Amino acid sequence: MGFKHQREPIQIPVPGGKTISEHFGIPSTGNSDVSIAHMIAPSGWGEPSQTPNFDEFTLMVRGKKQIEVAGKVVILSAGESIFIEKGTKVRYSNPFPEEAEYWSVCKPAFSIDLVNREEEI
Repeated sequence: MGFKHQREPIQIPVPGGKTISEHFGIPSTGNSDVSIAHMIAPSGWGEPSQTPNFDEFTLMVRGKKQIEVAGKVVILSAGESIFIEKGTKVRYSNPFPEEAEYWSVCKPAFSIDLVNREEEI
């Protein structure tokens, strides 16, 4: 088959009220080369630091997301994007009053075995 029209992305349960709709990746299509997911993170959401073994591209659609990376705090706003190279320690959160909506692309595909999360915050 020369294409895949994704009409029913997989909903991945996540603690803290964040929603993940994975369009392509391991759970949705069995593809371990790349994952593409739409995410909405509520105000107050955050996750532990991680040092993933995949490259991650993030494109903000709405709101803001805070990213702690390489000793800096980056505030990613709607219309902006960021690339985090594999092997880089990073922490994502949304300390802002509005929810954050964004797309994430991971190469190779996101896998809990590759994310290397630290202890819960």
